[in-house]
Amino acid sequence: MAPASGPTHDLSDSVDVEQLIDAFYAKARPDSLLAHFFMDVDRPHHTPRIVAFWNAILFGDPTYQGDPMSAHIQLHRRLPMEQRHFDRWLALFTGTVDELYVGPKAEEAKNRARSIAAVMAHKVMNAAKP
Repeated sequence: MAPASGPTHDLSDSVDVEQLIDAFYAKARPDSLLAHFFMDVDRPHHTPRIVAFWNAILFGDPTYQGDPMSAHIQLHRRLPMEQRHFDRWLALFTGTVDELYVGPKAEEAKNRARSIAAVMAHKVMNAAKP
């Protein structure tokens, strides 16, 4: 019997979320369109915050404290973002979910990512300059 290919389980806990985020950033950091946004990121500090964010989104974990909108608006002022950047982020994120997980939480993660990308793009690109 041939081994199963593709994902075999759903996102179910913070270990899965951490695996997803690590795999996503392994693609985003060297990506020709997105790499410049990640050059100065303090990964040991940033990664646990992103994992906490997604744990809050997907599992209701209350430990995330942060303001991702303000952080991205500040980043946009230094490194202007365009719709194509959000589109690429979304494609990499949803593609990573599809590679690793299958099930209702995986679908929820992709749907939430679509919503986040749309709202973030709108608010960031329309933020007033200082």
